[in-house]
Amino acid sequence: MSRYFRAEIKENRPVDKSYNILGLKPLKPSREPEPGQFYMIGIGGEYDPLLKRPFSVFRKNSDGFQILYRIKGRGTLLMRDMKEGVVIDVLGPLGNSYPLPDKGQIPLIVAGGIGIASVFSLAEKLSGESYMFYGARNRDELLMLNELKGLAEELFISTDDGSSGRKGTIADVLNDFLTHPSPVTQAKACGYSIYACGPKPMLEAVSRIAIDKGLNGYVSLEENMACGVGACLGCVVKTREGYKRVCKEGPVFPIEEIVW
Repeated sequence: MSRYFRAEIKENRPVDKSYNILGLKPLKPSREPEPGQFYMIGIGGEYDPLLKRPFSVFRKNSDGFQILYRIKGRGTLLMRDMKEGVVIDVLGPLGNSYPLPDKGQIPLIVAGGIGIASVFSLAEKLSGESYMFYGARNRDELLMLNELKGLAEELFISTDDGSSGRKGTIADVLNDFLTHPSPVTQAKACGYSIYACGPKPMLEAVSRIAIDKGLNGYVSLEENMACGVGACLGCVVKTREGYKRVCKEGPVFPIEEIVW
């Protein structure tokens, strides 16, 4: 089954002034995405913009799938104006997905800003078993909070300016949770598995916390992509096994593998 397909726009609705949800329905049977994978979305005319844009799969639905995107730059401004019923070119799902935790492990999902788009479907798949840690610069950049409350065992929030939740970084909140676990989580846990997506400084901080505490986990990296299939080598990152392509060997990597 080809990863190239055409899809009809079923919705393109605002979440707030800076974020939209794009719902796509493939015109023919296509591969189902797994949490952590992404799509290359065609925007605008045939040659303008020339390159497709990468977007994490946000969630699956009965029609197809949804993309949560931030409106920033020319490409996403064009994307915002695409209407229901328009048919566009899509490539995907691409990349690997988040491995599920081992039996008995408590999944800890960490998201920073628009990184929530990558881990939302993972929280759905884990169906209330995870603890969610979600941080952003301010309250306006925290998205889908009501939906997240219904997906996670507990939701922890932080903002850089203190406008919602705890003031500070979500990595600090995670560290406190692991350093001073509640009696409930202590009784339940046979260990933890961490899943994180967000800005690089957050991912690096989360990775160091996990390594210091001897925990396994995974990070989803965001890099500029031109092709999405590993041909252009434009999205390589340094790992302990040499340079790897985020679009092909990733975007999900074991925490201990990345050289920050």
